[in-house]
Amino acid sequence: MDEEAARELHSRAVVIDSHNDSTVAYIRRGNLGLNGERERGERSRHAGAVAHLRQYTYPLGEGIQLDIPRLQTGGIDAAFFSVDCTRAWGNHLLYTMDAIGYLTRQIEENGDAMMVARHAADIRQAKEEGKVAAILAVENSNALEQSPHVLRLLWQIGVRSMTITHSTRTWAADGCEVVGGGGLTEFGRDLVAEMDELGLVIDVSHLNDAGFWDTVESSSSPLIASHSCCRRLCDHPRNLSDDQLRALGERGGVAAMTFVPAFIDADTPTVERLLDHIEHAVDVAGIDGVGLGSDFDGGGDLLDDASRYPEITVGLARRGYGEEELAKILGLNHLKVLEAVIG
Repeated sequence: MDEEAARELHSRAVVIDSHNDSTVAYIRRGNLGLNGERERGERSRHAGAVAHLRQYTYPLGEGIQLDIPRLQTGGIDAAFFSVDCTRAWGNHLLYTMDAIGYLTRQIEENGDAMMVARHAADIRQAKEEGKVAAILAVENSNALEQSPHVLRLLWQIGVRSMTITHSTRTWAADGCEVVGGGGLTEFGRDLVAEMDELGLVIDVSHLNDAGFWDTVESSSSPLIASHSCCRRLCDHPRNLSDDQLRALGERGGVAAMTFVPAFIDADTPTVERLLDHIEHAVDVAGIDGVGLGSDFDGGGDLLDDASRYPEITVGLARRGYGEEELAKILGLNHLKVLEAVIG
């Protein structure tokens, strides 16, 4: 398949990216708009209450990798917009709700180009209508503030995926950077059961190995690792071992290869090396168990921005991947999980 054919296939395929941190990035850069506006927008009504949580600010418009124009140029049909509440010491829930409120307001104001996907069918509908579908997600279950009831409310407002931990210790489990950490806590096991019952995609990226295997054992749903690469090719604790890749594939889940340079190669992270990770994941997890999760606006800097997404398709096509295989990696594997979990 030549480059022109690969790019044409990319435009036809359902392309789903399972992780970005763009919502908080917009807020930290002066409440940017989803449509690429570069003028300062109206401050959130709760800006004063959460100002101390937004400790890292940037010049207006600097460094944004993902917005509606870039999503459209890159042919991305659906993206998981995740709110990482890890740094929100003191009130993880307020931080999370403020960011979700900001994002959903922006989506409403750009309703001609974007919509929230509460069900998998919404993603297909969005593509037919020429819109981008946003899957609302939360990164780090500390957003629940240890309440067994908040998860249900998040589900009711449209959240459809949650990362159990970030890399640190949480009330649910230990992340991959916790030395000598344990697996799921009692709260974590209850959380997994509640996510299964409600229909939220369980995201195991950032978990340590013990927490990963506890989640595999506890959950009855297909799981995703929304933004992780292969430990065999880059020995980083954020990456997945071959046994983990195999387990995700066998359970009908997805290991989504990410664009974070440090997870791709410690010395020379390149697009070709990212393609090596995708190929290795396919070899181990199977062609039905691999996807893409850029981590744009959160460290996924291998590609400049979302507009360059077709380069992945071109590169894989050059390595001999056919149309059916590419369609699965680009989005159908993620769509399969969403159909099974959120309906």
